[in-house]
Amino acid sequence: MSGGDIAGLIAAGVFLILVLLLAVPLLKLGGVLDEVRSGIRESVDAITPTLAETQVTVLEANKQLAKIDSITTHVSETTSNVSSLVALTAATVGGPLIKLAGFSAAVRAGISSLKSDGPATVKSASKPKKPKPRATR
Repeated sequence: MSGGDIAGLIAAGVFLILVLLLAVPLLKLGGVLDEVRSGIRESVDAITPTLAETQVTVLEANKQLAKIDSITTHVSETTSNVSSLVALTAATVGGPLIKLAGFSAAVRAGISSLKSDGPATVKSASKPKKPKPRATR
């Protein structure tokens, strides 16, 4: 063997040791990646039913919101109808009540004038008199 052959064997041995030293972290990294893969798989398996339940919940919430929308529409229509009914009742009953009140006031004035044996007199509102200024001493 020559010196070049020995140097080549030493270089090959050093390269073999270097490959072995690098293989250990690569094997550990492979184990870590396997654990990550199994963790992701478990997460996906756990998330899938949760997403399905969430979808069902959202669909049920939408159904309830549609019912509430229908209810609020009916309440709005009912409120409008009641408002119209109140306005109609006020217009129908209010005018005749005012006329009836005026008529009853006139009848009352007529009856009171008949009881007093004379024509009804209207008392004029007199202005209050101002007090006289006091004399200063």
